Amino acid sequence: MEGILNVVVFMALIFVGAMLNVSSAQTTHVAGDSIGWIVPPGGDVAYRTWAATRTFVVGDIIVFNFTTRMHDVAEVSKESYDSCNANNPISMSTNGPTTITLTSAREYNFICTFGTHCILGQKLSINVSAASVAPSPQPTTPPAPAAPETTPSPSVPATPPPAASPAPTPMTYVVGDNLGWTVPPGGPIAYRTWAMGKTFMVGDILVFNFTNGQHDVAEVTMAEFDSCNISTTTTAPITTGPARITLTSAGENYYICTITQHCSWGQKLAINVTAGTTGSAPAPSSTATPPSGSAPPPSSTVTPPPSSGGSTPSTPSTPPSPPPPPPNSAASFAVAALPFTFLAVAVALFN
Repeated sequence: MEGILNVVVFMALIFVGAMLNVSSAQTTHVAGDSIGWIVPPGGDVAYRTWAATRTFVVGDIIVFNFTTRMHDVAEVSKESYDSCNANNPISMSTNGPTTITLTSAREYNFICTFGTHCILGQKLSINVSAASVAPSPQPTTPPAPAAPETTPSPSVPATPPPAASPAPTPMTYVVGDNLGWTVPPGGPIAYRTWAMGKTFMVGDILVFNFTNGQHDVAEVTMAEFDSCNISTTTTAPITTGPARITLTSAGENYYICTITQHCSWGQKLAINVTAGTTGSAPAPSSTATPPSGSAPPPSSTVTPPPSSGGSTPSTPSTPPSPPPPPPNSAASFAVAALPFTFLAVAVALFN
């Protein structure tokens, strides 16, 4: 008897746990995306820019892709992170790739302990927030009773055209986020990393935050972007910051700073713009349904006149069909009563 009771309690716990975990979702983040977990060419700005474009919550997972025996990943305190001190790490993993689950809402600091890798920028700091709680399900409202049938009107009104769906709201992107539009410490990888994972569409807006007199922004061709040569460009640079540029056409867009050497040092951005979806509704049908211009046809059944020998008995009318029961009402009630069934079985076995 005690064994059966334990089985019932165990099944009830599994059910409750499954219900609680339905609303929880995990997001897997690959540190550095395509560059992986390495010594970044431009210093720690690459990982700072990567982290600034993401939101981390409890339950999320970070994957560090690195080659075993060439790198590692250690979680350290804030002081050890700032000073690149690998002594007394909170945790350490030497085999790549390493998967780390974010289990609490706090700041996490990761470094590579190999040689000067941390000093050269192989370090990552993120802030993890608490997971949101899913709202409790609302009770199901029973369907309203069916309205009584009415006699249709002889005329058929014209069907109005469907309402136009709203156009997508343009997005505003601050180039480099907190870094702004400047000469990045680690070279062009900073702005390449910032653009990764973003979808730019026609109508979106780019905001370039820079100090007047120290930087500017100009849209150039791919050849001018690659060579940082602006001698052939016909586009005048924007010299007043912050500069707002609306993306008006699909395709590759290239931006640089024209101040001497700034482009060569990495102050350049290339993005791919896709065409936005239109919000227009489909055209209505050109053929309208004409209203009925004639009276409804007479009934095909002719009532015979009454005979002299007595009246003809009338045909009994067919009673209306009862409305169907609400769909899935029994199944919904059974699912809702499942926890109480477990409880009842447990109490019965215990007694």
